[in-house]
Amino acid sequence: MGSVEEIYENEIHRTITRRTSFKIQETSSKKTTTMTTAPAKLYGKNLSDYDELDVDQLLSQLSPEEISILAKEVDPDDNLLPPSERCSYECNKEATGPLNRKKLIEHINKQALETPDLPEIKPYVAGTVRGKKWVAPETNGNTEHEDKIAIDIDDEYGDALNTASQEEIIDLAAILGFHSMMNQDQYHASLLNKGQPIGLGWDGVTKATQPKVYPPEPPNQTDPEDSIKRVRDDDSKLLDLNWNNIKNISDEKFENLFNALVENTHLETLSLVNVGLTDRLADKLAEALEKNCTLRVCNVETNFISPVGIIHLVKSLLKQRSLEEFRATNQRSQVLGNKIEMELTKLIEQNPTILRLGLHLEYNDARHRIASHLQRNIDRNCRLGVQAKFKLAETIHNNQSSFEIVSTE
Repeated sequence: MGSVEEIYENEIHRTITRRTSFKIQETSSKKTTTMTTAPAKLYGKNLSDYDELDVDQLLSQLSPEEISILAKEVDPDDNLLPPSERCSYECNKEATGPLNRKKLIEHINKQALETPDLPEIKPYVAGTVRGKKWVAPETNGNTEHEDKIAIDIDDEYGDALNTASQEEIIDLAAILGFHSMMNQDQYHASLLNKGQPIGLGWDGVTKATQPKVYPPEPPNQTDPEDSIKRVRDDDSKLLDLNWNNIKNISDEKFENLFNALVENTHLETLSLVNVGLTDRLADKLAEALEKNCTLRVCNVETNFISPVGIIHLVKSLLKQRSLEEFRATNQRSQVLGNKIEMELTKLIEQNPTILRLGLHLEYNDARHRIASHLQRNIDRNCRLGVQAKFKLAETIHNNQSSFEIVSTE
């Protein structure tokens, strides 16, 4: 190793020269050459010496000015950082005043209008073609597509298709299910055998079908006060209570209805759709469902019940096990989540009487398990119904036989 010093106007430049050594080993059969090079270094240290350095400790030794210089050299690839912290631009100007969006937009528009356009490198000349001009391919007078698909059709079917009319081909397309070849009017006319509409052939203009105008649904005329009184009195004629779409029902009326529902023994269907039920009222309804044993259908769709409130309602059905249909879709939270859906699935699988469930489930596992359990409940209900009919028929037959025996004596 040797060094040479060069002096240029009060500056000393030291040039370090490195020599590499070559070691040659000779054997009797062959020659082996081994080349040894000096290890790579950075700032006088080997690269392996930097592996165990603590980066946080090095950063703590830097001054704020050095950290700002380092931040300008590094662009962190982190989407969580705001753009103001990722870019190296720093504005040290003091704020001139509060932000006035209207004046800012006016200033930007004025600056854009006053800024002259950049001159074109090649000025525009009328009639001069710039770039490559598109030329249509030669068709030789044949506008049809040259690539055709050869279909082998029997002579009988070929003659029938060649002589078929437009209406017959449309009917055939409807039967084969080619929906993209026709509109809805043509398709339904073919299925209902009404005849094709005039002017809607293959070359006809497809127009949107005018929707049918239906009269608005009449408002719900159910009197909440009267229905609460009938539920409290256990009216035997009140089997279906419908409060759907009744606005501005007070919480006190809901609580009175649910308290009266506890002692009722005749009501079978309760509909509370779009009435503004909340979690507190849903808990009151759950308490009533735990004690009522005659209700068969409960519908609380389109309300403000949270997923936890739905869990309480479904859990309350396990107490009496008399409810056969429960609906609670379109609530405050459209998506229940995996945890809630799995808990609902476990509760439904413990209920042997539920037959229909109206809930929007996102995960396939929950949908499949609930559908399988509901199908088992329906099959079990059918078997019990058949057995009950056989027992009733056998009882009637035995009663008739005993009556005949008594009458003969």
